[in-house]
Amino acid sequence: MKTEFGLIEQLRRRSATSKIGDDCAVVPKDAKTDLVLTTDLLIEDIDFRREWMIPEFLGHKALTVSLSDVAAMGAQPVWAMLSIGIPENIWKTDFVEKFYEGWFALAKKFNIELIGGDISKTPDKIVIDSIVAGEVKKGEAILRSGAKVGDLIFVTGEVGAAAAGLKLLESGERFDKQNYKTALLRQLQPNPQTEIGRLIGRKKLATAMIDLSDGLSSDLWHLCRESSIGAKIYADKIPFYEKSNSLTESFNEKMRFALDGGEDFELLFTVNPKKKKRLENELKNYRISHIGETTANVEMMEVIAGEDSSFFEPRGFRHF
Repeated sequence: MKTEFGLIEQLRRRSATSKIGDDCAVVPKDAKTDLVLTTDLLIEDIDFRREWMIPEFLGHKALTVSLSDVAAMGAQPVWAMLSIGIPENIWKTDFVEKFYEGWFALAKKFNIELIGGDISKTPDKIVIDSIVAGEVKKGEAILRSGAKVGDLIFVTGEVGAAAAGLKLLESGERFDKQNYKTALLRQLQPNPQTEIGRLIGRKKLATAMIDLSDGLSSDLWHLCRESSIGAKIYADKIPFYEKSNSLTESFNEKMRFALDGGEDFELLFTVNPKKKKRLENELKNYRISHIGETTANVEMMEVIAGEDSSFFEPRGFRHF
C-alpha cells in the first residue's frame, strides 16, 4: 500500500545529495553559516477549516508550521516566502488582508522579512505554501540522525492540547464562546518554539531534535529511524495538557491525545546524559520534561505505565 512516507523515501533515494529527511534542508550559505530551508502546504478542509478560525489565526498558523521546522534545527529564522491560492468569492472579501495581518504580527515578533511569494485563484478551496529560511553556524544544525543509545529524551511544553482543541471544534465548540480557550488556541493559533530551539542549538545541548507536528508517536519514530535507535518513554512523565482530564473519558484517550494528536508544535529532542544538569540550568526559564531514554532496539518504541509496558506504533497524522 502506497503511503506518504513511502513516497518520501522513494524521492530521497533519487536525491543525489540525500538531504531529504530532516525538518529542513541544510545548504551552505558562506564559510561561517549554513542556511536551513523548509516548505509547508496548508490545504483547506485537510489542514484547517475556515469556519473554525478567523483569518488572522490562519495567517499566524501558516507561519508557525514553518517556524517550528526551523526551530527544530536549532536555527534562527530570517526570511520567508508565502504563496496563497484563493477562491474568487473569498477574494472579494477582506479575508486575505486579515490573513496577512495575522502572518505579519507573528513575523514581526521574530524579525522575519517577507521577500516574495505568489497569489493565484483556486476553484473552491484555499491553498497556502509557506517557505521559511533560517541561519545557523556551519555544521551546527541539529539533525534527526544524531541521537545515540542511552541518550535522554526531552520534550518542551505540554502535549495533547491541540488534539483536545480539535475534539472541541469537531463537537461544535468555537473560539468565540471562550470555552477551553487554551486548547482552542493551541489548535487554531499555535506558537512555534523558536526561542528555545535557537537556545538549544546555540548551546549545543541536543544530539537530535524534531518538532511535534504529526504527533509524539510519529515524530519520535522519525527520530528513531534516522538515528537507528529505539526508545522507551514513561507515561507518568509525559507533560499532558493540564485540562485533559476534563476533556477525556479515559486515560487511554488522554494518551492518544498526547501520542497521536499532533500539531502541538513543541520540540522533541535527545540529550547526552552528561549534559543533563547543564541542560536544566540553561533552560531553567522554559518548561521541559524528561520523558524517556533511547535504546538499542532500532525503531521499536515502548511506553511504560507503572509495572506495565507495551510497544506502540507511529499513529500520528498522515495525509494518506
